[in-house]
Amino acid sequence: MSRVAKNPVNLPSGVTADLKGQMFSVKGSKGNLQQEIHPAVEIKIEDGQIIFAAKEGKANANALSGTMRSLVNNMVEGVANGFEKKLQLVGVGYRAKAAGKTLDLTLGFSHPVVFDIPEGITIETPTNTEVIVKGADKQLIGQVAANIRAYRPPEPYKGKGVKYADEVIRRKEAKKK
Repeated sequence: MSRVAKNPVNLPSGVTADLKGQMFSVKGSKGNLQQEIHPAVEIKIEDGQIIFAAKEGKANANALSGTMRSLVNNMVEGVANGFEKKLQLVGVGYRAKAAGKTLDLTLGFSHPVVFDIPEGITIETPTNTEVIVKGADKQLIGQVAANIRAYRPPEPYKGKGVKYADEVIRRKEAKKK
């Protein structure tokens, strides 16, 4: 059995879990999330813990039980505490402003970039060069942050672009004559 799947997921207070068939849902103060559980994985909810096991005779059942445990753990942590990713804009004139359901970015193009914020995600801009993406769904937060970063990834010579706050840009030396 997977070593990851051996550890049960503890449900914090204020979080409720429900299993209907293969559809697992979690409700908490930060929202509701659903995940379909793979048929090769058996799941039980007992005494405030979620227990995972691989079904016998299924190929890849051990690996899938660990994967499902990680996904469910992220769901529980997301509805209880939430997740966030920080982005920084590096460059002269690079700015961001959150307005309603859109994020307005000025990234050195001839036109402003307007990013539509998906449902379940909140974006804050404490300063005009910082963007904080918050929400309950860890995968969706990562995807939104990656989509924003993809408009202008950091370049290696001056480091200009949109980067994650904890990202280190390896700088290159300028070409010599």
